[in-house]
Amino acid sequence: MIPETVGRRPEEIIAAALATVREHLGMDIAYLSEFVDGRSVFRAVDAPGLDHLIAVDDSRDLNDVYCQHILDGRLPELIADTSAEPLCMEMPITLAAPIGSHVSVPIRRPDGSPYGMFCCLSPRANPTLTPRDLSVMRAFADLAAEQVNGALVERDTHAAKVAAIRAVMETRALRIVYQPIVDLSTGMVQGFEALSRFDIQPYRTPDLWFADAASVGMGVDLELAAIELALMSLTDLPEHVYLSLNAGPDTIASGRLGEVLEGKPLKRLVLEITEHDQIDVEQPFLDELWIWRNRGMNIAIDDAGAGYSGLQQILRIAPDILKLDRSLVTGIHADPARRSLGAAMVHFAAETGARIVAEGIETAEECSTLQTLGMHCGQGWYFGRPGDLTAALASCQLPRFGDGSVA
Repeated sequence: MIPETVGRRPEEIIAAALATVREHLGMDIAYLSEFVDGRSVFRAVDAPGLDHLIAVDDSRDLNDVYCQHILDGRLPELIADTSAEPLCMEMPITLAAPIGSHVSVPIRRPDGSPYGMFCCLSPRANPTLTPRDLSVMRAFADLAAEQVNGALVERDTHAAKVAAIRAVMETRALRIVYQPIVDLSTGMVQGFEALSRFDIQPYRTPDLWFADAASVGMGVDLELAAIELALMSLTDLPEHVYLSLNAGPDTIASGRLGEVLEGKPLKRLVLEITEHDQIDVEQPFLDELWIWRNRGMNIAIDDAGAGYSGLQQILRIAPDILKLDRSLVTGIHADPARRSLGAAMVHFAAETGARIVAEGIETAEECSTLQTLGMHCGQGWYFGRPGDLTAALASCQLPRFGDGSVA
């Protein structure tokens, strides 16, 4: 009798529970209500043919319905015949609805406080109702409570994430650090990748912040805020140095990049596509890329070769820059397979007119091997860790090879 729950959404389970218990009890109306500011709000309703009497999001004042009386023990949870209950007959709703029989069980939050009621009613008295029927009602109410409380946890989690993201954006707890991108043939800094950092305790990595923002529909807003903040440094950087800005496919496809890029020197900017799942190359995304490319902005794909950016996606996007993932760079000097793949990427880039930036370089041996393979640029702790604008400006002065310090 209990509805199947595996793979079903909470609202589907609640709807099935209402329909099943209503039919089992032979009643006309079943609903789940929530108490909100002194009113009983109908959150789910099963009332075939009676939509004109009750609908989702309708509400009634708690003083006008049975709910509070049941919670306080003045009315029983099972009323087979409302005419036998003096309090019911004193209440206008009994005749106005009308209500001839009524079964209602409280739904409680994990802390024991009342959330609302799981209720069935009929305009006719129902003398067949028994305590066993009330037990069935309670079983279904428990099922509904489980779904409600799960949804409440999700709602609270969602609200907490929204509040945290808003706090970051309103209190300027977001800051930008800059990691140098170095020409492997000269050792000179060619550009910087602008990376986000969040100054809120307890510390959480940037990917978690952006994932939370995306999960509550604020991912685009947060990415645009980071890009806008990064662009404030562009006038301080030497004119020959470019700035690489991270944006996910959703941000690009949103059509909102103009909010932060309009009027900026686009030829000094790289739009770096970041994604931790396979890039979705739907037409709106590609159309936006072409708009900014045609206006002079270079396009880069992050994590190339890591499995996130498949070859089909790379071919359709036709990036100006391929950023070779650190998983292919680490230990490349001692791994023939990595060297072979690196050489293939260099050949691919030459054939397509792209440039390669090898990420995650940490040792002189890795740097030397990448130079030998013909990689164009490198990025990683070997050349410099992400730092503030002052550190970035200092790194522009002299070649950065050797032990990673200024030569």
